[in-house]
Amino acid sequence: MDAHVHIERDSALTQPWNKGKLTGAKPPLSPKHVWAVRTRLQVLKRYRDLALFNLAIDSKLRGCDLVGLRIADVAPHGYAVDRASVRQRKTGRPVRFEITEQTRQAIDDHLSQRRESPSSLLFLGRGSAEHLSTRQYARLLAGWLAMIGLDRCFYGTHSLRRTKATLIYKKTGNLRAVQLLLGHTKIESTVRYLGIEVDDALAVAEQIDV
Repeated sequence: MDAHVHIERDSALTQPWNKGKLTGAKPPLSPKHVWAVRTRLQVLKRYRDLALFNLAIDSKLRGCDLVGLRIADVAPHGYAVDRASVRQRKTGRPVRFEITEQTRQAIDDHLSQRRESPSSLLFLGRGSAEHLSTRQYARLLAGWLAMIGLDRCFYGTHSLRRTKATLIYKKTGNLRAVQLLLGHTKIESTVRYLGIEVDDALAVAEQIDV
């Protein structure tokens, strides 16, 4: 009996951490999925969530950088600007990003519900002095995706970071531009991040009939 329990316990300890979980790079959202989420959040008047979602798409920031934004980073004068710059925690290097008109409107709507100084956090967490955590951000994303019928197991916060970058590359083929927008120090990192070598190879293969 004891030996049997010991074997089962050893087996449990040696099981991989990701057993039963989907691993690997999370795919970007498609434009129709982006618009579906936006529409639902607009209808529900969830201004904070809409600002967070739109800014995640536009900024292409990592989750830790996105949730750590302060009002001054995107709305230094009380209203959202069309370009912003943030120093990345991972690399320590600044990265610039655009803020589209619809995202600026979402940010302004979000800020209209608050009356705080530019030094305040843009997305508050549970405490008034704490920003939204990356775990809370991930849970919010799971809820947004569930609203439009997507399986949250297939997507993550990096899906939002990857969404616009992937579309830019597909439309322009300008890998250097995507590298700068993602804030990567090496072009190889951008290649791996987008998985473009595999995609490009498949695109070529699809054009060849044997």
